[in-house]
Amino acid sequence: MAQLRDIMTSNVVTVNETQTVQEAAALMSEYNIGAIPVVNNSKQIVGIVTDRDITLRTTAQGEDPQTPVSEVMTAQQIVQGTPDMDVHQAADLMAEQQIRRLPVVENGQIVGMVALGDLAVQNQYANEAEEALQSISTPSAPQQ
Repeated sequence: MAQLRDIMTSNVVTVNETQTVQEAAALMSEYNIGAIPVVNNSKQIVGIVTDRDITLRTTAQGEDPQTPVSEVMTAQQIVQGTPDMDVHQAADLMAEQQIRRLPVVENGQIVGMVALGDLAVQNQYANEAEEALQSISTPSAPQQ
């Protein structure tokens, strides 16, 4: 049974909680990613910031691009996996928590990231990715 360490991205781009949303957005653009783990000075994960967080909590509100990432990140109960977690367990966790990206943490430090796309491109995990996506992507109507 494959573990997350076998499929995770291990060169994880992070931002410090004191860095600005502009800096986070620039990293997202540079690395073509939509989410960045936020770490404290001890390199422990304290949150995650997504392009959607920046758009809805900063840009749409007319906030300053120099706003610290800590003010727009998702911080409460960060769902995370471990390198030795089974891929099927991770897919179930992602579906249950309705998340598309799972930080992989070992000894309090971020060591990797797994996205639904990582599962989807591995043929043997395509079903898990599909099931997780079905649980995550619930149709919603635009607000009137």
